[in-house]
This record gives sequence, C-alpha cells and structure tokens, in this order.
Amino acid sequence: MNTMGRHAWIGLGVGATAGSVLLVYFIYRERRRRSRRVGMMMRENEPASAPGSGPAQLELHVCDSVSGTTVPRLAAGRVLQPEQGGELQRRLDEVLQCVADLRGEVAELRVGLQSIAVQIVHDVKEGLEESQKAARRRRHLLPRERTDSLSSSSIYFTASGVSLYDGESEGGYTTANAESDYNGDTDRETDKEHEVVSEDDEDRSCATVRTLRQDSQEEDEEDASLLLESDLLNEELEHLLSQGDILHAGGSQERAEGFQLLLDNKAKFGEHKEFLWRLARAYSDMYESTRDAEEKKSYAEQGREEAEAALQKDSLSAEGHKWFAILTGLTSHSETMHSKLKSSHIFKEHIDKAISLKPDNPQCFYLLGRWCYEVSSLGWLEKKAAAALFETPPTATVQDALENFLKAEQLSPGFSRIGRLYIAKCHKDLGNISEAKKWTELASAMPRVPCEDAESAPLEEALADL
Repeated sequence: MNTMGRHAWIGLGVGATAGSVLLVYFIYRERRRRSRRVGMMMRENEPASAPGSGPAQLELHVCDSVSGTTVPRLAAGRVLQPEQGGELQRRLDEVLQCVADLRGEVAELRVGLQSIAVQIVHDVKEGLEESQKAARRRRHLLPRERTDSLSSSSIYFTASGVSLYDGESEGGYTTANAESDYNGDTDRETDKEHEVVSEDDEDRSCATVRTLRQDSQEEDEEDASLLLESDLLNEELEHLLSQGDILHAGGSQERAEGFQLLLDNKAKFGEHKEFLWRLARAYSDMYESTRDAEEKKSYAEQGREEAEAALQKDSLSAEGHKWFAILTGLTSHSETMHSKLKSSHIFKEHIDKAISLKPDNPQCFYLLGRWCYEVSSLGWLEKKAAAALFETPPTATVQDALENFLKAEQLSPGFSRIGRLYIAKCHKDLGNISEAKKWTELASAMPRVPCEDAESAPLEEALADL
C-alpha cells in the first residue's frame, strides 16, 4: 500500500508537469504565428512608388520568422510618404510591443513553473510522511524502499524544476531574439539571470533530497525504537497475564494477590482488552472471598465496569461477554425484583453471545444451565412481573437446565462439583432418582472448594434424602 501511495503521488506530479509544458508550448506557438502574421502584413502594406520618383530609399529590418534572425532588405526605388512612414513606424512599434509582452509572459511562466515544482516536491514529501506514519501505526515490519523513494523524488523535481526550465529557455529566447538588434545587451543579462535561477533550482533540489533522506533515516530510527519498546511491553504484559492466570487458579490468598497485581498495573496496561477482562475476573474473585455486603456490591459493580470496558475494546471477546454476564448476575443480588429480572435478561444475552463466540467453553454452558434452572423455578409473582417487563418473557425448563449442565460436563469432565450437584438436582426434579443418586455420588467424590461451600450447602441438603 505504501508503494502504491508513493506511485500515485509521483504520477500526479508528472501529470501536472506535463500539462505545464504543453501550456508553454501552445503559448509559444501562438506568439510565433502572430509574429509571422505581422511580418506578412508589413510586406503586403509596403507602398509601391513609381520609378524615378526620387532618390530616397529606406532600409528595412524585417524578422525572418523561420530562422529567428534579422534580415536587412532594401526597398530599392521606393519612396515613402510621411503618412506611410508613420504607419510603418507604428506597426514596427506594435511588433516590438508584442515581443516585449511575449518575453514578459515567458518570464511569468518560468516563475509559475518554479512554484509548481516546489509544490510538487512539498506534496510528494507529505505523501511519503503520511504513508510512513500509517506504516508505523500498523506496526508492519516491511523493508523500506528508501533508495527508490528518494531517487524518484529527485528525478521528479529535476524534471519539473531544471530540465524543463532549460528547454523552455531555448524556446523563449528563440522568439525574443527577434528584436536582438534593438536590445542585445538586455537579452544577455536575461540569460545570466536565468542561469543563476537554474543554479538556485539545482541547489534547492539537492537540499530537498538531503532533507528527505534525513527525514527517512530519522523515521527509520523512530520506527525501530517504537517496535523495540512495543516488543518489550508485550513481553511484560504476557508475563503479567500469565501470573494473573496462575494466581486465579489458586486459593483465596493467591486470588487476592492476583487482584492486587492487576490493580497495580492498570495504569500501564489498562488499554488492553486481555488485561481488562482478567481484572474483571479478579473483581469476581474478591466478591467471592469477602463476606461484607457493601464490599461485595462494590466489587461486583467495579468488575462489571472493567468487563464493559473490555467489550468496548473488542465486542467479539468471548471472555469479555462471559465475565460481563457473571458480574451482572452478581450485582443483581442486591437489587429489587424488577431490576433482577432486567439483569437476568442482560445475563442471558451475553452468555448466548459468549457461547456463539466460543462454543467449547464449559463454564458458559454451566452458567446457562444455572440461568435456565432459576427461570424454571420462578414463582407466580415473578412470572407476572417478567410478563409486564418483556413482550416475550424468559422461559426455560428443568430439562433445558439439565442439558446445559451435561454439555459442560461433556466438554470438561469433573469441571465443577456444584455442576454435578445441579445435574443430580435436575434428575431428582424430573423423577430420575437413580440418575440423581449417581451424580450425587460423583459430586461427593470430588474435592471440596472452600469458597463454594456456601453455595453447595443448599443443594447437598436437598439431595440428602436420596
């Protein structure tokens, strides 16, 4: 893409230069035709006097429009009347004025072309800078074609600012020299001035090339520095996230350490989506480990904000949707019934999204099973409130819950002790007592997790009579 961008800028500049050359050529050709017509009119209007009318003769200097030289011609035997001499003098003055106007227009064209050349160099330089900045933003390690870019810019400027001026000067002076007998010294001075202008253009061209080369080298160094800094930052972030995952898998003490570790690095890595959903997870860990109601509420709300920030960074993050759903469920514990129903709707929406993005995550199916079981257990008043809040109130059965719990167990056998207890409870509610006993025994064979005791106690009590 960078190469195409540079080629587009160079093509635009070449087109502009070519158009300027054609414009000068057409003006030059029109002026030349005008000079020819003036010469022809002079020859046609030469007065014809009778032979022997007088000894007076007039030597005329007529411009040869083909060679550009002044050719003296003798009007032998012709006598001009005073009014005819005045007319001839007037026409000669018009020719001289046309030549002077042409010289002025050529000088203006030179100045205009010089401005065009400077603008082209400026545009090409801006195009290169923009393409290089875009490359830095994408962090692509592409080799820079520094030599090609600089040589293209140098040739481009030379064609517009030096070679074109030299060729233009030849054409311009060929026409202007029609009056060299009248103003030879002025032409020589003009030649010297344009030679100085050409040397100044060459100096500017060299200075532009040096500036472009220096800018390119500085940008190369800046890119290398940014890439090195980015690599170091990415390595540090990966190490931090790895530590956070290890601490999350531990006990309550390790989870507290992981939470503090992530919190201390939020200012540095708070813009990374992978960091944000892990910080939201750490807030969920702190919610589970504390017993104070206000602290629980605070951890749930702040964790939900971090999960929401992760989704703003990447709306296709399965982990972001999962932890946003989990923390939404945790915040609903301290809300009213209507708020809980609304939170339940949001919970279901994000869990479904997480499953669609990552269908092999057992925790998402476990959470969906919990949602289905709770909806199937809603009382009459809660169902009426849900019907008033939603056009299509949430519906789910115990069988739906069982299927989701079994899906989680299929993806990861022994994924959760509470998950197996819920499978047993669903079988009991459906009248499958043998299956309920089987899953209760499987759950009892698993090691206990202290933070789950409060949640598993009601299930164990309901299954105690099996």
